[in-house]
Amino acid sequence: MEAALYGPGGFYVRPGGDGPAGHFRTSVHASALFAGAVARLLERVDEALGRPAALDLVDMAAGRGELVTGVLAALPADTAARVRPYAVECAPRPAGLDPRIAWRDAPPAAVTGLLFANEWLDNVPLDLAEDGRYVLVDPAGTEHPGAPLEPADAAWLERWWPGGGLTGCGRAEIGRARDEAWAAAAATVHRGLAVAVDYGHTRADRPPYGTLTGFRDGREVRPVPDGSCDVTAHVALDSCAGPGAVLLTQREALAALGVRGTRPPLALAATDPAGYVRALAAAGEAAELTARGGLGDFGWLTEPRGIAPVF
Repeated sequence: MEAALYGPGGFYVRPGGDGPAGHFRTSVHASALFAGAVARLLERVDEALGRPAALDLVDMAAGRGELVTGVLAALPADTAARVRPYAVECAPRPAGLDPRIAWRDAPPAAVTGLLFANEWLDNVPLDLAEDGRYVLVDPAGTEHPGAPLEPADAAWLERWWPGGGLTGCGRAEIGRARDEAWAAAAATVHRGLAVAVDYGHTRADRPPYGTLTGFRDGREVRPVPDGSCDVTAHVALDSCAGPGAVLLTQREALAALGVRGTRPPLALAATDPAGYVRALAAAGEAAELTARGGLGDFGWLTEPRGIAPVF
């Protein structure tokens, strides 16, 4: 998985093309309302910090910089002037990106502000387990049984995926690498808020045969680790959560940030037809972002650090 996504010729680092947006649709690509909501969240963090002279915004797994660009555009001018924006991505910096945005392969060491990771953790490589052994996969997609599980991975399964991946107990995805990646990223926030947004599951509803899959050109495909497709698996967000973390659905988080799919009153069509059409379009976009069975079911893992909770 590591080689297929981030190695030479890997899915996320190969040059050219539209990046992730050319293969799958995230909340960022679905509507500018999402960036607007993140901008309002950054303003809440700014207020909780006492409006510091410099306010960091870190966009983890930034793709082509769509989210950080949208947030900067949605902020009030006085707040945007104090923001230090960072895009963290392993691919090369895209042409034409706002020169204010620092392009990095890792977050800053000391963040005062908001670190926001939208659909990053699902692409942090992990191991599969079945019948007490690792599952090995060659570049053609053929699976082979591997070595017995190491004690740390077996212990993670026992705690976080009961019955999964052990002898005679189906398949499981070992989330320990995601836990460690998130802990390291969140630890860079010295004061502020760390947020991870992803599709996932909790201990009570782990899927018995896992979720590993692939995406290419907008379609779900067999997860062949040859660099030709995205290889992804749902995130055990509850195991990632640190002390004081709050786990919300995207529907709950966006509602708290003012995004709701409520239709505008029909009377508006008579008094302001253009405004009604705009409001109706926004309601449709909000409905997609908060839909049950879709983006609205995504998890928001929020970890305040040195500030009061903002949700």
